[in-house]
Amino acid sequence: MKEVLPSTSTEVESEDVSEYEPEPVEKIEKPLNMAPGAVKLRSLLNKTFRIEMTDGRILIGVFLCTDRDANIILGSCSEYLPAESKAKTLNEEPRMLGLVMVPGKHIVSVHTDANDYDPGMYIPLSKNINSDDVT
Repeated sequence: MKEVLPSTSTEVESEDVSEYEPEPVEKIEKPLNMAPGAVKLRSLLNKTFRIEMTDGRILIGVFLCTDRDANIILGSCSEYLPAESKAKTLNEEPRMLGLVMVPGKHIVSVHTDANDYDPGMYIPLSKNINSDDVT
């Protein structure tokens, strides 16, 4: 036999949603690590890295992050295969990889371009300023 459930009323009390304001949530900020190594790593963010790996491949991409195991994340990465013979030229077509995680145990060397600049630091001035304008 089927049990018959009591019917529920279809009347719903309407609440004014516009009166509801969520309570502000306090954002807890972590203190910034100011160790010299951490500061140096922060300065290298978004710079172009050239990483040579143990198997001879060379990866060139934008440094995004690293971890304690020296794994490196590169963005917009290209892979260059090692020249197997001297007949090959160095201008071989790279293979586009995109976002890459390079295991730290396979990294032989890491280089950054000395001419790599931060575009935000070299914005030309729109007007001449005097020493009186600087506070």
